[in-house]
Amino acid sequence: MGFRIDFKSEESIEQDKSYMFCPNHASLLDPFLLIAISKNPIVFVGKKELAKIPVFGFLYKRTVIMVDRSSLESRKRVFKMAKKRLQNGVSMAIFPEGLVPSEDIILAPFKKGAFSLAIEFEIPIVPQVYYDCKRFFSWDPFKGRPGILRVHQYDFIETKGMSVAKDMDALKYKTFNLLYSDLEKDTKYMKDTNRKK
Repeated sequence: MGFRIDFKSEESIEQDKSYMFCPNHASLLDPFLLIAISKNPIVFVGKKELAKIPVFGFLYKRTVIMVDRSSLESRKRVFKMAKKRLQNGVSMAIFPEGLVPSEDIILAPFKKGAFSLAIEFEIPIVPQVYYDCKRFFSWDPFKGRPGILRVHQYDFIETKGMSVAKDMDALKYKTFNLLYSDLEKDTKYMKDTNRKK
């Protein structure tokens, strides 16, 4: 597709461990970028509505644990399926925004699913920032171009000893603030750079 990846990591993934990858979500390109930079097999959790997208939906249904957020039974099913898969170095990926926000939003509020699962299974959160997917592979068919996709993978956030009831909100806000502050700085930088050209 003409993209190259500039990947910076503060901590390395171990191939025999499971993780909860939590990147920001800005484009249909995001899952493919995550797969390209990961050394571990990944199971995605995503909303069932995306299965309706032509072609993409066909693949989506076969590779993703689908969840209907309005259904308690569906959310319980995610836990059961996750438990079966989180073995032998298989990791999970959830885009915690739960949607691709409009282009004027830096980062949408996080849902709790990724954080409750990470605490439940005592796997580290891997915060990742994708800076360029929105600019290079937009929902707008008149925008986009090949380029370098920058990724920043932060130090992992451990969840061992945490409780869903006591610690989930703090874990969610910590991850959100980490990604938001980075994306906000980059948004200002890109605007200033374009202004100078």
